[in-house]
Amino acid sequence: MRASTSPTPRGTRRPRVLAAASAVAVLGMITLAGCGGSDDSPSPSGPDASASVTATPGKAAVTAAPVTMKDPWVKAAESGMTGAFGTLVNSTDADITVTSATSTASKRTELHEVADVDGKMVMRPKEDGFVIPAKGSHTLEPGSDHLMLMGLTGAVKPGDEVPVTLTFKDGRTLEFTAVAKEFAGGKENYEPGGSGMKDSDMKDSDMSNMKKD
Repeated sequence: MRASTSPTPRGTRRPRVLAAASAVAVLGMITLAGCGGSDDSPSPSGPDASASVTATPGKAAVTAAPVTMKDPWVKAAESGMTGAFGTLVNSTDADITVTSATSTASKRTELHEVADVDGKMVMRPKEDGFVIPAKGSHTLEPGSDHLMLMGLTGAVKPGDEVPVTLTFKDGRTLEFTAVAKEFAGGKENYEPGGSGMKDSDMKDSDMSNMKKD
């Protein structure tokens, strides 16, 4: 006698088929997502990521002033004070003003000019600073505008490199190194103009006898 086999109701087969189809679809989506991630989303450590970081301007690029100093030099001196010179070049379309300066080689650094006062050539602080014209230059030289390093912290000998930092009206700065060399000056007088420096700061500096060749 053959055993009778009852057919499986359709209602019990359909959920299993749907469940299997759903599992296949999910696996397919995971596989596609994985492939898409490897093609379209490069790793942060890849070449593209490093290039984007490099392209982002750093702090130095933001604060650096578009001014350069050509041929900077400083007069050698045993003590007291001395002067720094060179040509400031402005590459922008607007005037730029130098308002102050500092150097580790001196206690104080001033912006100076040489002016005719009652028929006598006098060095004195330049209160309004140095204006570098747009697309132009401003020369610092003996007998004219220059930087005065006052109260030297040590002897400045020929060949020494003296660091100087200029500050501009907009707050940006320019750092450069001036090479020391011998220089013979002329006959000028120094007018402190409220700088607070003492006579001892001028001793052996020969800056009171400096003029343009």
